[in-house]
Amino acid sequence: MRSELLKINKILLILGLCLPLLAAALPDESAVPGGVVILPLAPNATPRPVVSFEGKPVLVAAENGLWQAVIGIPLDAKPGPHQITVRQAEKEKTLIFTIEDKQYPTQHITIKDKRKVNPNQYDMERINRETRRIDAALRHWTDTNEVPFDFIWPLKGEISGLFGRRRVFNGEPRKPHSGMDIAAARGTPVQAPAAGIIRGSGDYFFNGNTVFIDHGQGLVTMFCHLSRIDVKDGQAVKQGEIIGLVGATGRVTGPHLHFGVSLNDERVEPRLFFPQSGP
Repeated sequence: MRSELLKINKILLILGLCLPLLAAALPDESAVPGGVVILPLAPNATPRPVVSFEGKPVLVAAENGLWQAVIGIPLDAKPGPHQITVRQAEKEKTLIFTIEDKQYPTQHITIKDKRKVNPNQYDMERINRETRRIDAALRHWTDTNEVPFDFIWPLKGEISGLFGRRRVFNGEPRKPHSGMDIAAARGTPVQAPAAGIIRGSGDYFFNGNTVFIDHGQGLVTMFCHLSRIDVKDGQAVKQGEIIGLVGATGRVTGPHLHFGVSLNDERVEPRLFFPQSGP
């Protein structure tokens, strides 16, 4: 009996050691504009497939013994069929998936600094320079099998602005809200939700003091309107490490954290990456 128990314990230990290699806790799936679609591709005993969606590389992770494509859906995606291209072992195929319609509510916001709604020529020159730097951070591709999905909330607070809302500033329509706002007092520490590398952080016209964390394979998180940045470009950060403090820099109505998630260079619903309980 003792020898049988020892064998069982040894098997359980081996299984426990193998579990992190067999599965990754992927984000929740939501097949709507601004959501995430997950498609099984092939057994993960085979080489990792190369996937693209609308010309952009797509994150591929192992879960339940399979390679899975984790696809960020654009906020302006049309309902109906869409496709990805999958290349593996010199073979190429397409997979079809369907996007359902979703209507996001409209939010009217009053901004006192009118230049933050209608920038002047000097502002536009700065914005154009900054846009190129922001785009480079969001499009950065770090090729790795180890993409962390076990996100923790960057801070505790009340959600004050939902993802996807169509925004109207001072009566003028603007782009939808590409992240979520978490209300917190100025100076509240902001922590990295997962390990990664700092890319392209700085002071931007609209975003204020901003930090981008590259988590690998096109998964990037962004943290805007900070009062202070505590990290540098190229720095490796661990989950839970403080990256800055809540502030009210850039286009804001008060202190808060704008937190965003970018996947294959598409801004997606941040709450899909977290436990159901809020921050």
